[in-house]
This record gives sequence, C-alpha cells and structure tokens, in this order.
Amino acid sequence: MYRNQKVTVLIAAAGMGHRMELPINKQFLNIKGQTVLGMTLNAFEICKYVDDIILIIQEKEKDIVQGILKDRAITKPYQLVIGGKERQDSIWNGICALSSDTDIVLTHDGARPFITQNKIQAVIEGVHVTGASVLGNPVKDTIKVSSNGKMVDFTPKRNVLFAVQTPQAFYKKVIIGAYQQAIDEGYYGTDDCSLVEKSGVKVALIEGDYTNIKITTPEDLLLAESLVKDPNDILRKYGYVEEV
Repeated sequence: MYRNQKVTVLIAAAGMGHRMELPINKQFLNIKGQTVLGMTLNAFEICKYVDDIILIIQEKEKDIVQGILKDRAITKPYQLVIGGKERQDSIWNGICALSSDTDIVLTHDGARPFITQNKIQAVIEGVHVTGASVLGNPVKDTIKVSSNGKMVDFTPKRNVLFAVQTPQAFYKKVIIGAYQQAIDEGYYGTDDCSLVEKSGVKVALIEGDYTNIKITTPEDLLLAESLVKDPNDILRKYGYVEEV
C-alpha cells in the first residue's frame, strides 16, 4: 500500500526468450542456486508498497512456477494468469485480472531479477507526477539511427537518450486507457510506456540502476553470474536479508 492506494505488480514471465538459444524458459535458469524468476518474485514479496502479485505465465509451465512460488515462500496474495501471443497481449491478460480496488499497477519483466527495493519504491512514488513513471538510465554508447540496417541515417544527441527498464508504474485508469486504445487501433508498442505515451499521457523518468539488467542473451548470464558470487550475496546486497 502506498498512500492508501493498493499496488499490484504484473510480472511478465510467459516468454521463451529465443535469443538465449535454450530449450528452457530463461526465467527458470539457475544462477548460483537461485532461479531468475525466484529472485524476481522475492523482490516484490518483500516490497513494503506492493500488495499483491499477478504472475503471467505459460499454461504448460504452471507446475514449475507453483514450485518456485512454494520454494520462495511467497506469502503475498498472488494470481497465475496465462499469457498471450506477444508480451503486450500477456500484460493485457494481467490487466484484465486486476482487482477492482487496485489503484497503482506495476509491470515488470520476470527475467529482470536484480531490481532493488529503493528503485521499486522510487518508481511507485513517481507515478503521482503524471500518472505514469519509468526507470531509465542515460545511454553510455553513441547511438546511430539506420532505417535499413546498412547505412547510418543520423546520430542523435546522446544526452537526450535514456535506456528504460522495468518496473514501470501507472495509475490503473491510465494503463487501461492506453491498452484499450492500442487494441482499438491494432497497435503494438515496444513497452508499456510507449502505449501510454501514444495515449497522450506524459511519463515521468526516474533514475534507474545499471545493474537492473534483463537476462536476454548468453552474455547476460555471464554478467548475472558475476553479480551473484554466493547464493545469498545478491539478497544481502539489495537488503533482502540481514548481514550475518
């Protein structure tokens, strides 16, 4: 609960992650004794602002997910919702499962396990500015724009470019309105914020964390392994358990 407003997080965990080139859902990968999805769930389980969890999954992976929920001892109310063809379809299924008393909706990638408590709280606190907020970092690399993938069209100014992350936060009426417009127009965006932007709502930018990586490619696994030197190190680092 945040300022007497109920907060629900939608965790998108229905994708296969074909860029990982593995026959297993990337969210079930094991990093030093912990599943990626288990670490993600734990972050929202202990967040003081989050009231309940909607976990969006594949039907065939229901038993695996139930095992992870039990292993992580998730005590907050949760629902399992079956995902759709694309991530946007999956999030919409989650939106349709929201309780009537939900006020603030978070959307988060199941394969982004290193989200910290202060960043979850910051993006929730930032939603009141416009009705939508997102974590983002200034890009480190120079970005080139190419319409054909072969020749550079132009180079945008780096100081106006930000790489956004999840969680992204919205007032419920804002995200429902944006998704309904996208459905009506047959539009698919690159993330939830892009739908909200298209609906005319400005999105507040909240400083993110460069360690809040999304595990998408084999190279990401190498970085994830480096962040978890011991099974409990990541939990201690981000305040999930006390130092001993």
